[in-house]
Amino acid sequence: MSINSAMLAGVSGLKANSAALAALSDNIANVNTVGYKRSQVDFQTMVTGGSSGGYSAGGVLAHARHYVTQEGLLQRTGSSTDLGISGQGFFVTTERAEDLTASDSRLFTRAGSFSVDTLGYLRNSAGLFLQGWIANTEGEITVDPSDLTRLNSINVGAVGGAAEPTTRVSLNANLMSSQAVSPEFATYDASTNSMAMYDPETGAGVRPDFEMQIPVSDSKGGKRTLAISFLKTDVPNQWLAEIRAVPASDVVTGAGLSNGQIRTGLVAFTQDGRLDVDAMQAMGAQALFPDPENAILTFGASDGAAPGAGQVNWAPGLGVDDQQVSFDLDTAAGGLTQYDSQSVVQAVITNGTAFGNLTNIEINEQGYVTAIFDNGVTRRIAQVAIATFPSPDNLISVNGNAFRVSQGSGTYNLKAPGTGGAGMIAPNQLEASTVDLSAEFTGLITTQRAYSASSKIITTADEMLEELIRVKR
Repeated sequence: MSINSAMLAGVSGLKANSAALAALSDNIANVNTVGYKRSQVDFQTMVTGGSSGGYSAGGVLAHARHYVTQEGLLQRTGSSTDLGISGQGFFVTTERAEDLTASDSRLFTRAGSFSVDTLGYLRNSAGLFLQGWIANTEGEITVDPSDLTRLNSINVGAVGGAAEPTTRVSLNANLMSSQAVSPEFATYDASTNSMAMYDPETGAGVRPDFEMQIPVSDSKGGKRTLAISFLKTDVPNQWLAEIRAVPASDVVTGAGLSNGQIRTGLVAFTQDGRLDVDAMQAMGAQALFPDPENAILTFGASDGAAPGAGQVNWAPGLGVDDQQVSFDLDTAAGGLTQYDSQSVVQAVITNGTAFGNLTNIEINEQGYVTAIFDNGVTRRIAQVAIATFPSPDNLISVNGNAFRVSQGSGTYNLKAPGTGGAGMIAPNQLEASTVDLSAEFTGLITTQRAYSASSKIITTADEMLEELIRVKR
């Protein structure tokens, strides 16, 4: 009967507008929720079959629609672990941090309000743990987009202090060309009467004409000191040089070296005061470095085998690893020179640092999570993974402003930020809710009117049925 179908159509209208009101309520309640994606209830007609002489109302059916692909405004915050995504994609998260298996659910979210929890994991306000590719001990990261189980929860609390050994020394110093040849030069012998043996109190050894000290860091960040001593020879533009450890007990030397000596030999200069690379190469083993353009000191590890002739190990008591230190003696900006001015050290530039403590965590646009230490060392920890979907609007919403895979969304595709259509990471920013309050309040008004109109259908159909019943009276 058409009147009954009209009443049922009114009921369907009440149900549909109730669903619309629920979606509007969710949107308004989440206007300040980070990364929230607004929902909307779309209406569609329902048509039923009718007789040739009448019409049967079908009513209306409500269908929820989630605007997941709609991007919210990125707003800057003061936290280095707050993350947004500029472009397509989702953060990959899990509900627990450790001992993950293939059966553990992975959830996808744009809510990047991450902070460090008590165990050091990056966790957002919904309690979801951020996933990424973890760096190995060398700081290298292998991205594997094909395997979700290769992702792990990013932990920044497990990063300890860091130290970097010195690997490079750049010298900018001058030796006075008019320096008089010392009478002690005639008695100099690198093995039996050297500058390394010089003792100002006893007068032992040979006093150097000039000496400079170079601070270096060992593999554990311990501070070591190297000294370079120079003695003018009776050959123009040539100086005797010795590199030694201070104190001498920091090293164990092989045959031909003593009193902490690391290297001995001649240094030659051109007539215009620059380091004479060709002359030193021609000297061969007599030069301080046979190839000044590849001047390298090599230290064996503390637990290494006894050093051979002309070789040096760090002392056993230091317990440090082997190390190579490259010297830059001939640079356009300075280097080692011999001009007729005061012998002076203009600059000694070294890399390497002492032990430092973690001070900050930074995440860049490529998703690299980097630990910053107070000694200037940086260490890469992980790279944030981004997941994209063929149809993200069909993802299924779950608690915590997150989504899970559905048949309609298609399978995920893991990507590094900024590659393959995935968005870039927006550090120190959060994505705002996509809710527009003016549109939602307008929707409230129209939904309320539609609900009232549907209720009028029911009351009108009821009055018509009552009138039909009166016919019998």
